[in-house]
Formats: sequence, structure tokens, C-alpha cells
Amino acid sequence: MDSLTWAYLQEKLTTTTHGPNKERFKFSVFLLTIQSLFAGLGGLLFTWVSTPKGEKMKSPVPNRGILPPLLLVAVTNALAAPFGYAALGHIDYITFILAKSCKLLPVMALHVTVFRKRYPLYKYLVVAAVTTGVAVFTLHSGSKKHKAGGGGNSGQTGWGMLLLGINLLFDGLTNSTQDYIFGADRSYTGPQMMAANNLLSGALTGGYLVMSPWLVRTGVGRWFGMDVAGGGGELVAALEFLGRHPRVWRDVLGFAVCGCVGQVFICELFLF
Repeated sequence: MDSLTWAYLQEKLTTTTHGPNKERFKFSVFLLTIQSLFAGLGGLLFTWVSTPKGEKMKSPVPNRGILPPLLLVAVTNALAAPFGYAALGHIDYITFILAKSCKLLPVMALHVTVFRKRYPLYKYLVVAAVTTGVAVFTLHSGSKKHKAGGGGNSGQTGWGMLLLGINLLFDGLTNSTQDYIFGADRSYTGPQMMAANNLLSGALTGGYLVMSPWLVRTGVGRWFGMDVAGGGGELVAALEFLGRHPRVWRDVLGFAVCGCVGQVFICELFLF
């Protein structure tokens, strides 16, 4: 139920128009920062609650050696979401969800190529079957829409699929690196990972938001299209949008809470 609510709010935030000017909420980094802060605090609380009585609460970063892979997870996690939200501007939500179901492929590919892990043959076959099935369904659905719509905008859809592919690549790197961390340190727990990943990701994206008023005026900012957020950068633009449409705060905070709760349920798998 939590995942369904999270997905519903995600689609609602990215597709609903507001006001006479038909404005849309397009501040993905701001949204990711809010969710990361909620989930980071939730991870700290979950780590404290899951600590046996009489024992000291474990730190999200227990030693320096684990910090580099944790930073990699935070960076890839912070980069993945903006590409995913950008893709939703060019492809429909059903295609987005179906393609996300193929995340097994980049995760396995990165395990094999980067971390030199090997799997039994049947696991390769399962991943290939799932990916092929989703790809055929997506392409078939897309071709029917293309015919019904008199051609559509294949260039725009192609750009959306490229953005989605980058999102899946970063997702795969995030998951495979997390698996590497758990394999390298058996004492590291899911709640610790939840806290560390979200606090580091929140620090990275929050730093970007603070610097965005400066970045938007540079050549790098213009190249990335940051000027669409206005001269004040994404943080100012997001707060101004929410000031004009305060009811959107309910969806933003609901999205963040659902994301936090969903991660808690995932972390419970590491406790049993």
C-alpha cells in the first residue's frame, strides 16, 4: 500500500498542472532533498530502535574504510532521481514503471563487470526473460500508440528513453555498490545504510540547492538548463512555486514520508 501511494504521489507531482498558467512541479532535486532528509532521520531512528538494549547505537559510518563506497552510493542515488523525473517529461508513467522493472539487468551487469561477481546460469536466464518480456510489452504498447496517434513524437520519446537508461544505470550502480558494502562488512546493517545513504545524499543535493543561485549564472548552469528554474536557482523557484500553490506541500511531504516508510520495510529484510 505504501509503495502504491508513493508511486501515485510521484505521478501526481510530475503531471498535475496548477493555477491559470498551468504550472507543473518540476523541482526534482528539491523533492529528492526533502525525501532524503526524512529518510535519513528515519534511518537514524530505526537504527536506534533496532539496537539491542544495553548496547551502544551503531554509527551510520562506522569506519573510514566504508566511507568511499558510501559516498559512491550517495552520489549515484542523488544523480539517478533527476534523470528519472526528466524522463517522465518525455515518456508516459506506465513505460517508466515497466522499464524500472528491468533494473535487474544493470544491477547484474555491474556486479559482473565492476565487482567480478558470478551467478548461476539460471539467474542469468531469469533476468534475461524478465527484461525481454518487459521490453516486448513496452515496444508493442509504444507501437500501438504510435499508430493511433498518427506518428507521435519519436524523437522526444527516444530522448526520454535515453534519460531513463541513465537513471537505470545509476540505480544499478547504487544497488550493486550497496551489495558490495554488505558483503565486505557483515556487521553493517540495513538501518545504518538507510541513514548513511540518505544523509549523504541529502547533503549533496542540499549543497546543490544552496549553490544553484550561483550555478544558474554560469555557463555550466546554462548548459544543464538550470535557467528554467529562474535566476534564483531551484531552491528559490521551488519555494516560490509552493508559496503560490501551498496545497502541493501535502503531496511533497506525503511523498517523502512514503519513501521513508518504504525504505524502513526494505531495511527490515536485513534484520532477519
